[in-house]
Amino acid sequence: MGRSMEFTDLRIALFSGNYNYTRDGANQALNRLVASLLDLGAAVRVYSPTVEKPAFEPTGDLIGTPSVSMPFGRGEYRMPTGLGSKARRDLARFKPNIVHLSAPDPSGHAALRWAQDHDVPVLASVHTRFETYPRYYKLGFMEPIVVKMLKRFYNRCDALVAPSQSMIDELLKQEMHDDIGLWSRGVDRTVFSPEKRDLEWRRSLGLADDDVAIVFLGRLVMEKGLDVFAETIVQMRKRQIPHKVLVIGDGPARGWFEDALPGGIFAGFKTGAELGQALASGDVFFNPSITETFGNVTLEAMACGLPVIAAGATGASSLVEDGVTGRLCRPGECGDFAETIAPYCTDHELRAQHGAAGAAKASEFDWEAINRVVADTYVRLVEDRRALQEAEAAEAALAS
Repeated sequence: MGRSMEFTDLRIALFSGNYNYTRDGANQALNRLVASLLDLGAAVRVYSPTVEKPAFEPTGDLIGTPSVSMPFGRGEYRMPTGLGSKARRDLARFKPNIVHLSAPDPSGHAALRWAQDHDVPVLASVHTRFETYPRYYKLGFMEPIVVKMLKRFYNRCDALVAPSQSMIDELLKQEMHDDIGLWSRGVDRTVFSPEKRDLEWRRSLGLADDDVAIVFLGRLVMEKGLDVFAETIVQMRKRQIPHKVLVIGDGPARGWFEDALPGGIFAGFKTGAELGQALASGDVFFNPSITETFGNVTLEAMACGLPVIAAGATGASSLVEDGVTGRLCRPGECGDFAETIAPYCTDHELRAQHGAAGAAKASEFDWEAINRVVADTYVRLVEDRRALQEAEAAEAALAS
């Protein structure tokens, strides 16, 4: 055996379906990861579809891969169609010793085949509950098919990482893999903090200082649970529970959401300091989604000192401490959500207590320590592959 690997020995090829052309939680985590890896001295190349005007500048070296506009009304996203000759030539020059796949899309499948052909280990990161998506587009019958496809893809990788223990448990239950590590998420406390609350900003939107604003934050797409959020608000209005609704975000389902929430305040898409200001200026965070593997927005709301009411599903169940930082409810039960949110709308001390507990818990999520776990996993997989290659070479030498 040779010397132990250093982080500076790593040559990482990272494949993403969306690295920077549209901003979302997954690619924010990937860009943070690449920044940490470069700081450790590793060499990194990112392969992803590109557009003329991306949402933000990429971290690290980005190589474009072929793609087409996503169907089903999701034209803001691109569907990778493979590696393409440009990426293949770059891979040949770069000579990665580890491949990281962030999505089971056509480029991910092609990159997995490339890695297997070149005897390079593969780590896959799980960012979303892809198998749940069909039910939001009246294609629920496809869910078992999607699970089968995901299982085949992930089991061909050397290991997985997922952002919450609840997601790891779900992946183990689905037999997606037996080597699954925890790659959590961090939060930028300079952006997300209770100190960012701005009463003047609230007033500019028509929110009185004593109004209790229930916040939705995220891309406005149906798989984020918009229907459950809207129906819960209907149930609260029927019960005459005092509240206002503050929606932060934009997306293709905005028109539907506005129609379903008459009187709701739609602040639009926010990022950076403006996002921290908007989120901290709310009072209660409500996240009914079941598709997240972690729930970046939930952690950000906690960091801003908001109590969180969320579906007891993957992601949120690993973040929200029921009865301490907020409450967890059965997914999809709008009546239960309404009854659970109600006390937060009238009890200032309850909001303050659970909000402060959430802010304290959020302070434990440090990006550098979290990303170091992924770097350690890369090193383990590369060393394991080298040991296997050396053992095979020794066996072949004996046989000859």
